[in-house]
Amino acid sequence: MGELRPLGEDLNGASRALAEALRELFESLHLSVRRYAARRRLDPGTVSRYLNGTRLPPWQVISDLFADVAEHRGTAVTTEAIELVRVLYGSAVDAASSPKHAVEILEQQLADADHVSRRSSVRGDVLGDALLDRTQRIADLETRLNQLEADRIAEQKRADALAQAHPDVSGLIRERDVLQLEVERLGEALREAQAQRAAAEGRCDLLERQLDAVEQAAAAALPTGPQNMPKILIVDDQPDNLLAMTAVLATLEQELVTVSSGREALKALLDHDDFAVIIMDVQMPEMDGYETCAHIKRRPRTRDVPIIFLTAMGTGSEHSARGYAAGAVDYISKPFDPWALRAKVAVFTSIYLERHSQ
Repeated sequence: MGELRPLGEDLNGASRALAEALRELFESLHLSVRRYAARRRLDPGTVSRYLNGTRLPPWQVISDLFADVAEHRGTAVTTEAIELVRVLYGSAVDAASSPKHAVEILEQQLADADHVSRRSSVRGDVLGDALLDRTQRIADLETRLNQLEADRIAEQKRADALAQAHPDVSGLIRERDVLQLEVERLGEALREAQAQRAAAEGRCDLLERQLDAVEQAAAAALPTGPQNMPKILIVDDQPDNLLAMTAVLATLEQELVTVSSGREALKALLDHDDFAVIIMDVQMPEMDGYETCAHIKRRPRTRDVPIIFLTAMGTGSEHSARGYAAGAVDYISKPFDPWALRAKVAVFTSIYLERHSQ
């Protein structure tokens, strides 16, 4: 893993051009792939794939490479060189993206949401059966206690008096109390499973609409109506990311409001009340995406604005669960697919227009 691998086979022209430019920058460092990966705390195999063109790196990786080259040379990389690579990167992103690729991404997300829904449904059934069993057992115990109380001294009405006079009754009372606590616990778990299933079903419906948007090219042909199109709020602390998302979403012909922090996002939401969707980076200084999302959801005025998290940390269950718990409706990993992002935004815009046309 120390040496550069050959360029990948069957690369398209844009991916090849970007890979060649990155390799030229990397080779000027005179480092092995493994050593550079260790320096940047990256996986050597991933760095190798970035440099042979078989995997598109996040722009931050390229920015870090520019910084390392500048430090090694002792002079800043020229603006022209950075702009050239930026253009190559944009072309590679566009070339790597296609409706087919976006459909694959959305179908995988749909499969994941369906899995959560089915798993929650099964868990709900199990919890429901257990809850019914415990409830019936409590009813049986109550009947037995009532019978014992009637058969014994009529004036002994209080449970503690019964327990003191009749140890067998005391055991029944303890068993009943334990079952009642278990019923409360099972009831709470059942409500959580039902809520999880409802949320998963909602995501499934949303993803199916997004798939339709890709397949029908609706992302480029939104309903225009009376030209009162809602805005899109983009939140990211990296200017390059804001620039990339602005370029991707410009074809939707909606006003894009870009801010670089969670606090600026909260201010923008106070200044405007017609956002169809918020696209928010998770990793931001001071106030990260999760905290910003929580603030937005606590405000009655903004709690219903859908939030899409954009993250370089992947869409594993631990990250997505935290995002959904904070109030996000969707997750997109970097580098993002332009078709998929446009489809998601198009659907939320359509939902906004549907609600405000009633």
